[in-house]
Amino acid sequence: MEKILALKNLKKHYPILGGVLRREIGAVKALDGIDLDIYRGECLGVVGDSGCGKTTAGKAIIRLFKPTDGHVYYYGKGAESKASADLAREKKSRIKRLGLRGRLQMVFQDPTTSLDPRMLIKHIVAEPIKTLKRMSGRDLEERVLELLNRVGLTRDHLLRYPHEFSGGQRQRIAVARSIATDPEFIVLDEPTSALDVSVQSQILNLLKSLQKTLQLTYMFITHHLLVVKYISDRVAVMYLGKIVELAHTRVIFSKPAHPYTHALMSAIPIPDVTHQQQRIVLSGDVPSPADPPPGCRFHTRCPFAVDRCFEQEPLLETIETGHLVACHRKNETQKLVSEKFGQPRSDY
Repeated sequence: MEKILALKNLKKHYPILGGVLRREIGAVKALDGIDLDIYRGECLGVVGDSGCGKTTAGKAIIRLFKPTDGHVYYYGKGAESKASADLAREKKSRIKRLGLRGRLQMVFQDPTTSLDPRMLIKHIVAEPIKTLKRMSGRDLEERVLELLNRVGLTRDHLLRYPHEFSGGQRQRIAVARSIATDPEFIVLDEPTSALDVSVQSQILNLLKSLQKTLQLTYMFITHHLLVVKYISDRVAVMYLGKIVELAHTRVIFSKPAHPYTHALMSAIPIPDVTHQQQRIVLSGDVPSPADPPPGCRFHTRCPFAVDRCFEQEPLLETIETGHLVACHRKNETQKLVSEKFGQPRSDY
């Protein structure tokens, strides 16, 4: 498969300042060294606890802020063998000069706060086009109307303000704005979490349709595992700034190999009274990203931790083609879960 992005040891640490002179006394390790390849045309789902680094990873990729360390290699169209830029290291002026701002876009979680309440919809959608595409006049008006039609809105919506729309319509406007510059890659940061269930399905179907029509690549960040199953081709599971498991969606749901992934799966409601698997309830709280535990970061909550887990950090290693896991006991997790909690369900 053709890569569109390659993340190498990507980190984002936020300094903790203290003392009279406000010197750096520590750091919140929101993202602490991830390696990930994203392939053209796929939808990569990213799941995990709040604060695990999902959104930080998305914002670092599209360079909403500069990463602390690492690389984000971008392979533009026609650049299959060589990266056209390292987004983590390039200066902002060069990123703009190369036209990369328009190639990488983002849809934010809350459409209410991501749209300027003082701007008409036509100006909200037109703003990135005027800035990055240098389009104006009648061509700009036609382009804005075309974008609104693509997301299910009409000319009647052009002269309204964001507060005059429902949550689902506001998210459609945010999607229209994200595709305005003909991007190749879009970060979708929980785009359905603020919407009603019935509206969620409409937005998901819209995103799938746009992906196919416009040949887009998605990074879909969410807490909702069944949404991930519906829209994603592969799934990356994150915990405390690290990727702990990465595999095809079918594999993640049928035979997860990391204890944390098993715990996430067991939390999915099953409308079947005959299903007897015990819920895997993790003890304690997620450790602070400012002071992560030594060894495996999940060992403080893992029901299967052994001495090695307390001392040595596991590497993200391949257990079968396309399935990577960071766990010292990855080859026996299925057996351990079955013995302690019952046979995991695989037909979600």
